[in-house]
Amino acid sequence: MPELPEVETVRRGLAPVMEGRRITRATVNRPDLRWPFPPQMAERLTGARVIALRRRSKYILADLSTDETLLIHLGMSGRMLISAPPPISGDGAAPDRATLGEWHHHHPAPEKHDHVVLDMDTGARVTFNDARRFGAMDLMPTAAAEAHPLLAALGPEPLGNAFDETYLAARLKGRNTPIKAALLDQHLVAGLGNIYVCETLYRARIHPSRKAGRIAAPRAAALVPIIRDVLAEAITAGGSSLRDYRQADGELGYFQHSFQVYGREGAPCLTPGCTATIRRIVQSGRSSFYCPSCQK
Repeated sequence: MPELPEVETVRRGLAPVMEGRRITRATVNRPDLRWPFPPQMAERLTGARVIALRRRSKYILADLSTDETLLIHLGMSGRMLISAPPPISGDGAAPDRATLGEWHHHHPAPEKHDHVVLDMDTGARVTFNDARRFGAMDLMPTAAAEAHPLLAALGPEPLGNAFDETYLAARLKGRNTPIKAALLDQHLVAGLGNIYVCETLYRARIHPSRKAGRIAAPRAAALVPIIRDVLAEAITAGGSSLRDYRQADGELGYFQHSFQVYGREGAPCLTPGCTATIRRIVQSGRSSFYCPSCQK
């Protein structure tokens, strides 16, 4: 499932096409995805202008001129894809170079799993395609968006000011759960997933099974800049493409080529001088990858 870097990458790809633009037509091709769509969703979206496009945890939020907010969750296989007719230059020829927000390919033929289609006033089209239908969309009043059931209990954003060294050290103190499980707890910090927690703990030299409450406060506090570095690097790389994930322009993310432990079971540790190999254990049904020598 896409984690924070993948969702943020998609949001950044959509922003030049959607922010400040009006939805001239919304087409909803089925009554539901993971859950039923809200009543009259197509009618409520048609004519609305997108005021801002933001992210909360693993959700994209589009604030609309109608004082409603569209919530988008990609799920396991959801993709937000952009297409548009090629822009024409003054001499009648298509420009040679594309810039962010300009899309130089025709609208593709509709596909079976194109469930929601948003036609923008620029001619751009944003299509939500979801083969497995584990994604979701919902509409709620913008003023009450933070109270939505999917958002209300979320912890602070790991890239935000509320998530700092003092906060994390205090929240980990006394916890009897493994540090891996603690960092995956969306009530403690929003948006972290399995891949980036594995990478964070490797850089911090902390074993994923170590009890969160037994990590000394300075060492717990040191996790904050490491988390931010890992996420920032992943966003710069366009996220990690493992199965279905694509950026909004259809391109793959490339952070998977920088994995130091995730998915590297049996491979040599990349720490200089370390002769151990990466191991895998299962914690709460999820694979944890770590170096038995470097991580204690």
